[in-house]
Amino acid sequence: MSCQLCPRLCNIDRSVTSGVCGAKGDKIVVSKSMLHMWEEPCISGGNGSGAIFFSGCSLRCVYCQNRDISHQMLGKEYTPGELGDEMLRLQAMGADNINLVTPTHYSDKIREAINLVRDRLRIPVIYNTSGYELRSEILKMRGYVDVFLIDIKYFSPEYSFKYSGVKDYYSVARDALCAMLELCPQVELDEKGLIKKGVILRHLVLPSLRKDSINILRDIKSALDVSKFKLSLMAQYTPEFCPEQYKEIKRRLTTFEYESVVNEAIALGYDGYTQELGSSTKDYTPKFTE
Repeated sequence: MSCQLCPRLCNIDRSVTSGVCGAKGDKIVVSKSMLHMWEEPCISGGNGSGAIFFSGCSLRCVYCQNRDISHQMLGKEYTPGELGDEMLRLQAMGADNINLVTPTHYSDKIREAINLVRDRLRIPVIYNTSGYELRSEILKMRGYVDVFLIDIKYFSPEYSFKYSGVKDYYSVARDALCAMLELCPQVELDEKGLIKKGVILRHLVLPSLRKDSINILRDIKSALDVSKFKLSLMAQYTPEFCPEQYKEIKRRLTTFEYESVVNEAIALGYDGYTQELGSSTKDYTPKFTE
């Protein structure tokens, strides 16, 4: 069966070979499953987010801090049943939610897994994505996903092609965001401040691209009610993972660059989360080879 799970629509027969994402066969490859404390406060909470990191990626950004798994298929193969059991294991460990990290290329099998355990799963399911998603696939997540955590990376087709190999990134990602808001039109927090329902829009500010970041914020503000979701502006860009040929982004983000974007978000009426520039270190990146 040809694969059409992501906007690349590569039509690859996974029983024979793999597409850009790297997925092949009928199994799900998981690189790491853990209680993760380095997400937004409403996600990590006091116990940690039950993060399941999937191997492979349909976007494959050149500077990816998870490149050990996004550019390689390191990990263990799971059936949908085994993936469901892993969700229950994380729940039993005290996870505040199930955090599906880079799930796009396994979205059909993830639905199978949730169907098998939905009567025993008591915590929210988070769909943690790069933003390069088909609207039609997002809408299929109705009843399976409680929270969408979407990272919209670029406004300019020039940048999205240079760093992630796709020219249609922003239009596709914004359409996916709209679909997510159709399914989860309002953020809901519990008495502890943990998210139970809704959308969080992430954006990683890249060095030299602050104007592109501002263009994203302005365009989304012009099209959507920004009070319906939370914004998370990230400063954790880590140049150690970036190849030498991309000199313009092979450096640390400056305070001026990050604060320019933060100030624009405040002026536009966004609400949510910011980071300290000290978060741009490899210490916050899980060690996937352990």
